[in-house]
Amino acid sequence: MPPAGAPRTPPSGLFPSTRTRPTFREPHPVRGGAVAAGAGAGAVWLLAFGVVDSSVRGYTYWTLLAGAIAWVVSLLLAKIGDRGVAVGVAAATALGWSIAAVVVGITWFTRGDWPLW
Repeated sequence: MPPAGAPRTPPSGLFPSTRTRPTFREPHPVRGGAVAAGAGAGAVWLLAFGVVDSSVRGYTYWTLLAGAIAWVVSLLLAKIGDRGVAVGVAAATALGWSIAAVVVGITWFTRGDWPLW
């Protein structure tokens, strides 16, 4: 610190002070409630398509179709809608597709034949 009464030199910029530091804010922030709403909507969407058929093959194909539609909607939401909801829908779709892949893998392992043909 300079002695009292001595002129202060302007900061070099190496260590910016909080008074001169610019604050950047996201124009459309992603909120937790929107992500939860999107995840819930995506889960209900996949569930509605997943219960259409009772076979593993039908469940998998319906889940893949519903997930593809949900991803298109998620891309549209990310571009022109709420990005939080888009994140939730995409996460629910990824989880639903993962569950379908596990079901196919377990069925293939237990029965010994590929269930999707």
